[in-house]
Amino acid sequence: MVVMDMDYTLLNKNKEVSPGNKEALAEAAKKGVHLVVATGRIYSSARFYTRLLGINTPIIASNGAIIKEDVTNKIMFQSILLDEVALEMIRLCKKKGLYCHLYSQDTVYTEKIINISRRYYDWNQKLNPEDRINIRVVDSIERTVEEEKGKILKAVVVDDDCEKLAYIRENIKKTGKVSVSQSLKDNLEVMNKGINKGNAIKILAEIYGIKRDEIIAIGDNENDISMIEYAGLGVAMGNGVEALKEKADYVTGNYDEDGVAQVIRKFVL
Repeated sequence: MVVMDMDYTLLNKNKEVSPGNKEALAEAAKKGVHLVVATGRIYSSARFYTRLLGINTPIIASNGAIIKEDVTNKIMFQSILLDEVALEMIRLCKKKGLYCHLYSQDTVYTEKIINISRRYYDWNQKLNPEDRINIRVVDSIERTVEEEKGKILKAVVVDDDCEKLAYIRENIKKTGKVSVSQSLKDNLEVMNKGINKGNAIKILAEIYGIKRDEIIAIGDNENDISMIEYAGLGVAMGNGVEALKEKADYVTGNYDEDGVAQVIRKFVL
């Protein structure tokens, strides 16, 4: 099984899957290798790219809060964010003048189109209607927690002020009920305790009867560390953060050098 992060790993700087990566993945699929995308993105965003690849792959989205098959529409695993965690995250964000975003599998909830919702909004303009991310602007994000009970998977805040993010991270961790990670320097992602990409690939491996030493995981950032550590072969992208490279068994090329394809051709094909 080969598990790949998306941004700055599988996708190039144009947010596309390069021909080189696409070809290597197709060859691996023909050999019967399970190919899995693991991302912090909302599920419906990740699904867009797996459909472009033309392969039937489970999608690990929202940093492991949901695992779902697109073809069968089957949810293999999900962890609904605790209401109290969502509300505390909202409170901390508002205290610092920031906008907390909530993710379900297909909708981003926010009180204002800003930062991450702005990125999804701009991206939507390039997509066909059926591929667009649902963005719902609400009057009260607190009320949304109650109205959308049983749907929220993750809370996200994005801002350039690292001190504000550090404050929120430190205080949300005090609940003792969360997993926190950052896929970029300007974001903070909050899931239930124990939820991460490593836990998700462990669940998939058990479903498929795959041993740890039969798993390759490839990523570039902090939110990929758990899966790099779990996999039999943990691979860091050449453009990856140092904390990840220190944990990796192997460092491949950059995301603009078909680093994923390099791994597949070296260790799989």
